[in-house]
Amino acid sequence: VGFLELFGMKDSANGAAPGAFVGDFRNGALDFGWDTFDEETKFSKRAIELNQGRAAMMGIWGLVTHEMMGNSILPGGYLPGQ
Repeated sequence: VGFLELFGMKDSANGAAPGAFVGDFRNGALDFGWDTFDEETKFSKRAIELNQGRAAMMGIWGLVTHEMMGNSILPGGYLPGQ
């Protein structure tokens, strides 16, 4: 991750050209056809990605909460650190 931050994923504050939207770290590479979508499709895909990220954060928070309560939802009742 550090390597990517230093050499690949630069934002405009670190000398790269500004992206097409906030959080656009493509820097002219790895397009995978993004520029071929119309604006409505791009907006929809960004919204889907944002919602999936929120769902993932809620899932991780659920795991953390159960671990702090001393309840294990892992197979065999395993609690890390015990």
